[in-house]
Amino acid sequence: MSRTFTLSVLAAGILAAAPFAQAYEAGDFLVRLGPAHVAPDDSSSDLAFAGKGPLAGQNLALPGTGVAVDSNTQFGITATYMVTPHIGVGILGATPFKHDINGADSLGSFGKLGETKHLPPTLTLQYFPMDSASRLQPYAGVGVNYTTFFEEKTTGTLNAVIDSVAQANFGTPAGTVDGSELELDDSVGVALELGVDYMFSRNFGLNAAVWWVDLDTDATITALSGDTAVGEITTDVEIDPMVYMVGFTYKF
Repeated sequence: MSRTFTLSVLAAGILAAAPFAQAYEAGDFLVRLGPAHVAPDDSSSDLAFAGKGPLAGQNLALPGTGVAVDSNTQFGITATYMVTPHIGVGILGATPFKHDINGADSLGSFGKLGETKHLPPTLTLQYFPMDSASRLQPYAGVGVNYTTFFEEKTTGTLNAVIDSVAQANFGTPAGTVDGSELELDDSVGVALELGVDYMFSRNFGLNAAVWWVDLDTDATITALSGDTAVGEITTDVEIDPMVYMVGFTYKF
């Protein structure tokens, strides 16, 4: 093998490796795109009824009742700004997640009672332990999640359940409760993150990440008779989801 050929091969190898000499540098910006799946680990307190209007003063605990929140998958996007080769600031976003709210415990047989959408922007401080030249870049993060709920809706099934409870306990005529409204308070909580990038080139790679989010909300259901509020049903809901995402990484 000629010396010239050997040097040419070595030079080509050095050039091929060069993009990874400083794979993650301070000032780099990484964007990751892919499906994000929210899987709640949910529980709720017993529902409680407080009368209003014509039922003012009529309060009722409903032991053994609860609600549950189903899973949903949407399009996720995350971004990281590298403050140093080992420290980054990350943010998680997505298209709005939509969840059915179902009866649980003694209400489990009634199925869907409502639905909601939410957005879960999450800010984390990330640590990348590997050398900056490594193609494989695992990371861990800790930060804060803010979840805002909107477009809350209830179902006719929920109205019928409330109406039957009012009949059985307060002697109201059938059909007294003919509507309802749902409100979910926004949530702020701790978020933990684990992820990994594998870079195929200086700019492109694959990503997988998982978050645990401390997500709690107070749910208030207003029972209506026509336009008149006749009671409020409240429960504390712990959703505490795991969020899973896989996708592509682009660094610039």
